[in-house]
Amino acid sequence: MSTEQLSKFEDQVDIPEGVTVTLKKHMLSFVGPLGKTHKSFRSIPVKITITDNKVMLKTIYTKKRDYAILHTARSIIRNICEGLIVGYTIKMKVVYAHFPITVKVDGKKILIENFQGERAPRSTHIVGNTKVVPKGEDVILTGEVWTDITQTAANIELRTKVKNKDHRVFLDGIYVFEKKKGLEK
Repeated sequence: MSTEQLSKFEDQVDIPEGVTVTLKKHMLSFVGPLGKTHKSFRSIPVKITITDNKVMLKTIYTKKRDYAILHTARSIIRNICEGLIVGYTIKMKVVYAHFPITVKVDGKKILIENFQGERAPRSTHIVGNTKVVPKGEDVILTGEVWTDITQTAANIELRTKVKNKDHRVFLDGIYVFEKKKGLEK
C-alpha cells in the first residue's frame, strides 16, 4: 500500500477547551464542565495516543473493517467531548388508549405501571449517569454521554412493546419524539 492509502487508517480528534482527556492503558477518562466520564477501548482494535490537545487514533490492521472501526472510535470520542460541554436531551411521549400509564423513577430503575392494565409494574434500568424525569405525559432523559442516554431510551421503548396483539391497533407505549443537544431543565 502507498503512504496515501495508509494515511486513511489514521485520524485525530481535537479536544475542545474546557475538556481534559487522559489515557491509562485502554481507558480514556474525560473531565468537562458538566461532569466526568470514562470509556474503555479494550475491545476496539485502535491504538490511541494523546498529544497537544488531540487524540490520535490509528488502526492496527489495514482492512475495510478497520477503517469503519476507526471512524466509530472517532465519533465516540467526539460525542463524549461534545456532551461534556453542552449535554444531550431526549424527550419521550407516553401514549395510551384506555389504561393510563404512569412512569416512576426508583434509584437506578424505571417503573412503568398500569401498562395495558397489568397489575405488576414493568421495570428497566438506567444506563450510566442519565437523569430521567417524568413530567405528566412526557419522560425527559438528560445527560452527558449520548450512548448512555439513547440506550436508556431504547430500554424504555422495548419494555413497553406490545406483544401478541396487532401493533397497528394497540398503540400503547412510550416513544421518542425529540432528540437534541443541550440540557433541558
